[in-house]
Amino acid sequence: MTTRPLTPSRLAAPVASAILEAFSQHREGFLATTRRAHESFAKKDWARLKSDQVARLRLYRSAVDTAEMRIRVLLGERCRDRLVWVSAKAVYSALIGMREDWDVAETFFNGVTRRIFDTVGVDPLIEFVASDFDGPPVEVAADSYKRFAGGSPRQLVLRCLEGFDLGVRWARPIEDTRLIAKRLKDRTAAMARGVLVALEVLEQPFYRGTGAYLVGRAVLPGGAVFPVIFAIRHCPGGIYVDALLDTEDDASMLFGFTRSYFQVETPCPYEVMRFLRSLIPKKRIAEIYIAIGEPKQGKTELYRAVMDHIGETADTFGYAPGVPGLVMVVFTMPGLDVVLKVIRDKFPPEKQTTPELVRDRYRWVYDHDRAGRLVDAQEFEHLAFPRDRFEPALLEELLGDCGETVRVDGDRVIVDLAYVTRQVTPLNIYVRTEPQPKAEAALAEWGEAIRDLARENIFPGDLLLKNFGVTRHGRVALYDYDELAPMTEVAFRDLPETDDDEDEMRAEPWYSVGPYDVFPQEFPRFLGLPGRLRPSVLESCADIFDAGWWREVQAGIVAGDIAEQPPYDAARKLRRA
Repeated sequence: MTTRPLTPSRLAAPVASAILEAFSQHREGFLATTRRAHESFAKKDWARLKSDQVARLRLYRSAVDTAEMRIRVLLGERCRDRLVWVSAKAVYSALIGMREDWDVAETFFNGVTRRIFDTVGVDPLIEFVASDFDGPPVEVAADSYKRFAGGSPRQLVLRCLEGFDLGVRWARPIEDTRLIAKRLKDRTAAMARGVLVALEVLEQPFYRGTGAYLVGRAVLPGGAVFPVIFAIRHCPGGIYVDALLDTEDDASMLFGFTRSYFQVETPCPYEVMRFLRSLIPKKRIAEIYIAIGEPKQGKTELYRAVMDHIGETADTFGYAPGVPGLVMVVFTMPGLDVVLKVIRDKFPPEKQTTPELVRDRYRWVYDHDRAGRLVDAQEFEHLAFPRDRFEPALLEELLGDCGETVRVDGDRVIVDLAYVTRQVTPLNIYVRTEPQPKAEAALAEWGEAIRDLARENIFPGDLLLKNFGVTRHGRVALYDYDELAPMTEVAFRDLPETDDDEDEMRAEPWYSVGPYDVFPQEFPRFLGLPGRLRPSVLESCADIFDAGWWREVQAGIVAGDIAEQPPYDAARKLRRA
């Protein structure tokens, strides 16, 4: 007797259930790892906090691998049967309708289908191109935040601090309360909006680096709000509030795209995202998801935003501002605040690297603490864009220089691998177009960026101004990663001295140079600084041009020193040093 094959609808349920089971296991592991941040912070176990951050990023790929393996075993030769997957998507949508994390569950399903089908572009029949839900499909069991209302600002603040257990006693609660309340009174008075009605603070603390953050908002009469974020650090005797961040710019910088992702427990990521968006409404939803440790969901939202922009405008892709790169072709659209970067097939001789090594550098940055100085880069595969939305010269270069990655398929341009990053103003352009004081301030920031990266065991490699950018907050960050290296792998050397004038005139060094040797004294020669700015840079960055400083930083890294730069300005601190 011949067994009739199961219909697509009969197979849909086990497929959907297998994917949901893999996703549920992933979320359990993800949230369990995140919860460990509470204990790590309390014990000042910074090494475990950092290792958990990296481990958490790698859980997703492992979970998709598991789901893919189960599906291939379950379906066998029918693994790519589209009718099965169309039905499975509908079943899966119904199953996750009872979950608080439906948004990241949809993205997980997409990850599995793209793995199975090697999807180019998107396939709306078997992917959640747009969410099936306009908002939470189920009522969230409880508010994602605590509300403190009724009383004076000092009473509200004290109740707020006492309402959170970070595993360590508050060392200065009365003094902290007094200083915070005064700042809040000044803030509300400046806004001329009356008295403080309430404080609403997210249930779970945010952890990153050596700091913890209670993230909330002040509620004023009429429902107006402004950010209220307590930046908490350790001190002898316990913990204290180091700074109060109470402006949109403060919050935007804290959740910026140049820093590592927060560790914060988010059973319902959507609700946390929505709360944060009330504080930083100008920031992309994608960036908020990424900042709270949901980079895959952030990628989904970023893709949706880019495709919405293409659908709503007649803009075309053209070259991004700045000096054309030897390693990447970089392009964007007017009105987009992101750029797409595609690796060239071959590099000129002066670039001692390969496309695979460049990809390794980007993966390294993804895992590494970015110190507030590396622009976040999200990796996308198998993108598809309308061919007629590319400027001819750009498309010609992409097909000619990036032919192993970019191709034309009918009326579509297929990009097999691209990195999408926030657009910033190239520093070399900034210092040439801005007035002298702003240019000098940006170059001083360039020096601070190099110092911050060095203390995080990152050597930029190529310090040219064209590889750095200025954010809208005036921060300088590096966006070119092809020559990054761990500080501990570099040999910082002083230039040898010679009494022979002919040695000084040689085109090539007269002394031996190893593959990892760097001579900081030579940096000023290659920066291409405008003459008007050179004196201030030589003064403000004198240590960067000294090999001895670099060796001191290396020694501190080896010794395990922590030199974290807080993600807020010194003016936000409650106490001035």
